[in-house]
Amino acid sequence: MGDKLDEGNSVWMSRLPEKYLDVSLWNLAIPGSHDSMSFCLDVSSPVLESESRFLKVLDKLAPCWTRPCVSRWATTQQAVLSRQCDLGVRFLDLRIARKPKDRCDLFFAHGIYTWITVKEALDELATWLDAHPREVVIICCSHFADLTLSDHTQLVEYLISLFGPKLCSSQDNPTLRSCWSTGQQVIVSYENQEMVQCHPELWTGIPYWYADSPDPNKVIAYLEAQKHKGRPAGFYISGLNLTEHAPYILFHPFQSMRKMTTQATTVLLGWVREQRPGPQADSVNIICCDFVDVAQFCDYVIGLNYKGGVDRDKKTGQDLGSSPPVKNADSKRASCRVREAKLRASSIHSSVCPIAVAL
Repeated sequence: MGDKLDEGNSVWMSRLPEKYLDVSLWNLAIPGSHDSMSFCLDVSSPVLESESRFLKVLDKLAPCWTRPCVSRWATTQQAVLSRQCDLGVRFLDLRIARKPKDRCDLFFAHGIYTWITVKEALDELATWLDAHPREVVIICCSHFADLTLSDHTQLVEYLISLFGPKLCSSQDNPTLRSCWSTGQQVIVSYENQEMVQCHPELWTGIPYWYADSPDPNKVIAYLEAQKHKGRPAGFYISGLNLTEHAPYILFHPFQSMRKMTTQATTVLLGWVREQRPGPQADSVNIICCDFVDVAQFCDYVIGLNYKGGVDRDKKTGQDLGSSPPVKNADSKRASCRVREAKLRASSIHSSVCPIAVAL
């Protein structure tokens, strides 16, 4: 059954009912992976300057302990990009760094350098898109540790040459039908405004609602507080990813990011079940999670588009939000925890962080 679900999720956009084909992509529910390339961490590489001071100090005192610790807590995905796309992920969070001194290649980074180059991963994604011509992927390029202007120029030129006519212009209002009619499959969000201003193929950074907490109830409370303020007009991300802090790591020496995420799955997915996509102030768009291969996360997010989903007003032609989904017995239990978290929302006053940095 799992294989059948994966097969369906690899082409879930092309299988949406026709009434969704003219809906703006930012009014659909889209699964995303937080820090998509962290499955390829290289624990032998140096800790970046942007890394936690706590870990940098420990790295000097006890590298034999620090490196495995970083691996346990900095690894947020275990599936390669093509596998994530097969699972249903359509938003990829790519963090990019420059290899120091002896190498000039651009690499993916999450606190420490990795061995998979940007070119390798983007080529893999391009191959997957060729095999799935009616699926649309949003790529977020961010962080850019130690990148020079020349590095940015080379990276943007490679993105444009690789995807070419598949790129959706930032001037467009993309829908599935409009993308299919023009052969567009890729939306690139680039976290460097200078590059964005020079290239209409690039989109500006996408707002990322991120709670910065290891407590799933606080994550939900934060997201609910943000929803009360109203959603952004275009693409935006609700981050379900938990965040470990130095004290948490010290008091949980035998835990890991995957274990912490798995233990919080019931609460987090309970919140997902209660959401709806659409243009309304409290609607969701992209929902990001760590370990997207756990607990059918993508199935739940994609399913939001079917539970009443996003419809269009027959008179005005405007997008409408979905009706509240019908809860099953399992989700009722999770919903109780969600409601408890909502009660705490009024006491949450965290600021919005556009991109999450785990450590």
